Amino acid sequence: MDNKQLPFGKKEIEQIVRTYPTPFYIYDEKAILDNARRLYGVFSWASAYKNYFAVKVLPNPHIISLLKQAGMGVDCSSLAELVLAERCGMRGEGIMFTSNNTSLEEFTKAAELKAIINLDDISHIPMLESVLPVPEIISFRFNPGPFRKSVGNSIIGDPTEAKFGMTKEQLLEGYRIMRDKGVKRFGLHTMVVSNELRLEALAETAEAVLDLVVEISGKLNITFEFINLGGGIGIAYKPEEQAVDLEKWSAGIRSMYEAKIINNNLPPLKIFTESGRMVTGPYGYLVTRVVHEKHTYKDYVGVDACMANLMRPGMYGAYHHISILGKEAQPQTQVYDVVGSLCENNDKFCVGRRLPKIEIGDILVIHDAGAHGHSMGFNYNGKLRSAELLLCKDGSHKLIRRAETLEDYFSTLVF
Repeated sequence: MDNKQLPFGKKEIEQIVRTYPTPFYIYDEKAILDNARRLYGVFSWASAYKNYFAVKVLPNPHIISLLKQAGMGVDCSSLAELVLAERCGMRGEGIMFTSNNTSLEEFTKAAELKAIINLDDISHIPMLESVLPVPEIISFRFNPGPFRKSVGNSIIGDPTEAKFGMTKEQLLEGYRIMRDKGVKRFGLHTMVVSNELRLEALAETAEAVLDLVVEISGKLNITFEFINLGGGIGIAYKPEEQAVDLEKWSAGIRSMYEAKIINNNLPPLKIFTESGRMVTGPYGYLVTRVVHEKHTYKDYVGVDACMANLMRPGMYGAYHHISILGKEAQPQTQVYDVVGSLCENNDKFCVGRRLPKIEIGDILVIHDAGAHGHSMGFNYNGKLRSAELLLCKDGSHKLIRRAETLEDYFSTLVF
């Protein structure tokens, strides 16, 4: 018995497949918008709260425009993401530019768009200075290193091994330099977890940032305008997992804010986040069809999608739930590896998964693919990126990215 729900059924998908062959991604517009509004609702106590949707999660203009309606900004980390934001009508402080190993071209574009620039490294100051001598507002990214209390998760891991962010000593020097250059508006950012479900780990991030605001404000006599708590909120990929209690998470941040900012008579802070995965992740689906069966030492189900469409299981060993349309109520009597056709043995969507009996022609839906799915696609073995569709609020659907063609694949080659 399948215990994850879908916003569509076999009949609807079979109608879509007549126009858009599998594999394809489909996103639930209503669920994404409702979830975005819920996030803003839990931070109603913070009058200037803003979430900067991490563009890398789902870089599609239809999704960005939808979230813009909900009041979100965008977090960009590359030139292409900045240009995408610009083409979606985003400018100024609706854009947070958080990058690493950043090029001069990227800083130039961020400055042109008047984005909030969030520096990852103190050595970036001279480079930024060449295109923007005195920024209107500046932020730095903090890496707590060995001072983090809890152990990081497998995606980012131990902060001392992470390439992101600055030490506390570098932060103090960076803010001093920018203060002396005449900058008046300051922010502080950190993100040391990814796909995190533990409230205590998320709370630790907020506590570390708020403590730093108190310390740096006192030492350098500067006023912070905002803190950015990053993203990293996980989603319940497995049926037995519990999603993060957003209300409890926000209430914990509020309690720390009152204790550390209000009780220390510091000026009010804007609360920012850059959640992406938890905003869209649960509401995207990869739809694929069974094209082969193979029975050797194991039972394999071959589908027309592959790791090039969704790399998370192969790259991280990540779990994604799988439904077989029309067989949701059938008993899970078989054990399969569901695989793609790449010349790589890790091209598997699941290994040893108990599922209903599968037949060639069945349509499989891979859940929770609305984050780091299509955006992480690649062309190994000449595989082509799939289409993206939007399941609209009225039950209709529309194409929001066409599938790649062989002409696209060969277009950059010089014969």
